[in-house]
Amino acid sequence: MRAVVQRVKSSSVSIGGKEISSIRTGMNVLLGITQGDTIEDILYLKDKIINLRIFEDEQGKMNRSLKDIQGELLIVSQFTLYGDCRRGRRPSFINALSGEQAEVLYNDFIKACLDEGIKIGTGVFGADMNVKIENDGPVTILLDSKKTF
Repeated sequence: MRAVVQRVKSSSVSIGGKEISSIRTGMNVLLGITQGDTIEDILYLKDKIINLRIFEDEQGKMNRSLKDIQGELLIVSQFTLYGDCRRGRRPSFINALSGEQAEVLYNDFIKACLDEGIKIGTGVFGADMNVKIENDGPVTILLDSKKTF
């Protein structure tokens, strides 16, 4: 399971020109799911994301977590995080998990974050979405539950 985590001042998701979800200060999480991902991957990423110290303290140091600042999460499914561009010019998405299995894990990830008391906004799994991200910093972190990077 992979995530692109961006510290944001605000973020929103629209479908067909209509905003369906938005957050204020917090993190925008683009979540990719691959074959073999399990609850352990969900729990690892959830814990890493909500406790990641990327928000500034009084001295301007990145020393506070999403939980510390009572921030919000916008979680959007993003199968292209498993795009393989090593050969040719067209990405291969063979490693991205699709369909019902991926949607179940996506919803399980959302539930795990909700269980932590975090305010959550979401995209719609499999939909063609427009995501607005007001990146704060900018601060962007790449996470992988298999720790490949």
